[in-house]
Amino acid sequence: MDRDRMAGVLVGQACGDALGVPYEFGSRALGEHPTMLGGGLGAYAPGEFSDDTQMAVCIAQVAATGADLTSDAALDEVATAFLEWQRLGATDIGNQTARVLGAALRTEGPVGRRMTEAARRDLAVHPRGGAGNGALMRTAVVGLTRLDDRRLTADAAAAVAALTHPDPDAVASCVLWSEAVRRAVVDRELDVHSGLDLLPVGQRDRWRALLDEATQEQPSRFLRNGWTVTALQAAWSSIVHTPVPAEEPAAGSFGCLHLQHVLETAIRIGHDTDTVAAIAGGLLGAYWGVSAVPARWRRKVHGWPGVRVRDLVTLSVLTGVGGRPDSAGWPGVARMPYAEPGWTAVPHPDDAGVLLGTVGDLGQAGDAVVSLCRLGFHQVPAAGVREEDHVEVWLLDSDDPADNPHLDFVLADTASVVADLRAEGRTVLVHCVAAEQRTPAVAVAYARRLGRSAQEAQAAVAQALPSTRSSGRLWERAASVSL
Repeated sequence: MDRDRMAGVLVGQACGDALGVPYEFGSRALGEHPTMLGGGLGAYAPGEFSDDTQMAVCIAQVAATGADLTSDAALDEVATAFLEWQRLGATDIGNQTARVLGAALRTEGPVGRRMTEAARRDLAVHPRGGAGNGALMRTAVVGLTRLDDRRLTADAAAAVAALTHPDPDAVASCVLWSEAVRRAVVDRELDVHSGLDLLPVGQRDRWRALLDEATQEQPSRFLRNGWTVTALQAAWSSIVHTPVPAEEPAAGSFGCLHLQHVLETAIRIGHDTDTVAAIAGGLLGAYWGVSAVPARWRRKVHGWPGVRVRDLVTLSVLTGVGGRPDSAGWPGVARMPYAEPGWTAVPHPDDAGVLLGTVGDLGQAGDAVVSLCRLGFHQVPAAGVREEDHVEVWLLDSDDPADNPHLDFVLADTASVVADLRAEGRTVLVHCVAAEQRTPAVAVAYARRLGRSAQEAQAAVAQALPSTRSSGRLWERAASVSL
């Protein structure tokens, strides 16, 4: 199963959320492009995500253990996490969610059942306001819980939604979106219609018409997107009406830029900007993968409870693999069990402030790090490096195109983040495990960015870095991509 696409779910959601925060309900005028400015309707720091992703993290912390989210025990854990979030971390909370959580605290019994029953009572009292987007905004990660079983995925989406939003529209929207996420990860298809048969028979025709409307109408049609139906329509319309760029690396055009362009489209609709972008981002991350999320966003995005991108990746992947790490213990291992080479980083031939090295140089050189291999949580951030200055890149040491589906974009984007760190005055260590393929490839891409020809860049890097394996797909693409 594709771990790149698994990892993209929470990261895509969090980035959409943090991009939309500054512009929620018109709290700030949108300039040429959305930017993670912070502010908005709360005291958000730049890059901080809102309650949309905070609640998704609550779910993911349970799902990442491999728990069955339809079970009473797992729903108790999710409900407990929601209550703890409300008490300690909620930077914002919807009216319906606040009422339900408050009512659940005033009753006795298993907390999941208390919360579900409180939600049903609330719906009876507020039937017209019971279908807010507060369950849909957090549901994308549920699509990872049972990737091989669409029925169990749908049941989990319905059960988690009903903790706070039992309205049939709210439940149905979560079933449809979670199934779309599952399908994007498993089949690499963008298809929100594929879950219609998972809905009760009496709901299917109405929802087919609603989805067709979103497919046909422009995103601006769905401005009033606080309702779960129009929030889903706004996100889906943004996806289908934003063209996928041509894959022309020599011209700096990459298909996976679609993810960035869609989130901008979603935010430009207006109104509940962070929520619509979070909803769209979860599905786009499942389709394009975390490797399509630009490093400038991944550096910034963070939020309660002290979560950054590597935590989101860990939660997403563990959820997708049923809580079972791989044979090396990744993700979630303290240190990756590499045989660390004896190596001292060497200066980049065109910029002495960029050091080229191996995993053995980690924590020994630079006050910023760009890691091109998988690391454990005790290795990130490296000693003496701020969290936002240690950038992990999804790049596999492989010549199989399927292993690096956005290779040209990743090389160009990584060269860009190295340039950003240098512009901030950082000394940057660029490393992989043994500096044989990934480090030299990024070094060539950075040299190209600085103006070297492809031939000059390759010759200079190969001479400066004796470990270079000057063959293979990464080496070739680094020289050919336009930066």
